[in-house]
Amino acid sequence: MDKFSMHTDNDELPYILRRVTGERKSVKPGAPSEPNEYNFNYKNRGIFIIINNKHFDESTGQETREGTDIDAERLEERFQDLGFEVRRYDDVTRTKMTGLMYDIASYDHSNSDCFGCAILSHGRDGKVYATDGILPIELMVLPLKGSRSPTLVGKPKLFFIQACRGTNLDYGVELVESITPSPQDETDAAAQTVTIRKLPAEADFLFTYSTVPGYYSWRNNQDGSWFIQALCIVLENHGFKMELLHMLTHVNRIVAYEFESCTDKEFTDGTKQIPSVVSMLTRYVYFRPKKQDIR
Repeated sequence: MDKFSMHTDNDELPYILRRVTGERKSVKPGAPSEPNEYNFNYKNRGIFIIINNKHFDESTGQETREGTDIDAERLEERFQDLGFEVRRYDDVTRTKMTGLMYDIASYDHSNSDCFGCAILSHGRDGKVYATDGILPIELMVLPLKGSRSPTLVGKPKLFFIQACRGTNLDYGVELVESITPSPQDETDAAAQTVTIRKLPAEADFLFTYSTVPGYYSWRNNQDGSWFIQALCIVLENHGFKMELLHMLTHVNRIVAYEFESCTDKEFTDGTKQIPSVVSMLTRYVYFRPKKQDIR
């Protein structure tokens, strides 16, 4: 058996073998040469697509999603401010939704920092609705994995999904708390290095869901969804200076603490919601402003 295949609790942890310019080099995990942040010094921020499904075929049994246009407009503004090339698509079919992802995978992203996508629709856990039927999220993401999109390898693929993941309602629990100040967290950028290595096909994805598996996701007909409202507030206030996962923790807190359903039905009145972040990111994400190209 290869000596690096396994070890016991009493064994010294082996060094990680990394392939650098064709040669093997032993590097300790967390060595200073390893950058902490994704390289966001490319010419372009990247493409951000918004799939905004409001109207649905009668065969789906899904109602019109009033208020979703407000969500789409806010997202469009926020991600344009962050430097993305935003493309919005309203009322998209299953064929079009998957086709968009295959198109994105075929583009040359060599001069882009990352890729982003927001999906606003009805849904179930692991699936979202197109206008003409339901579609697994995994099927949409598949074209962006591994070698299928070579110029996005090692770059963040960011998904923000506003959709129900079930029909359960969260009635919340009461909390008595004391508030104490916390120091501001500052992260310095590490020096960038270039290496050639093998990466997991599932790496560098982020999925931020409006709610947890099995639960309902709230949307106001006039103000839009709770999740997108909170996300856009945080991006507007902290988008250029705070790390993305830190921002999403702020979003979770706003949704959890500041929102509560108010309906004329006792069954749905006074319920709560918490977004869910599933991260396969391997570095920090900062949307720092692009430097002006002065010639």
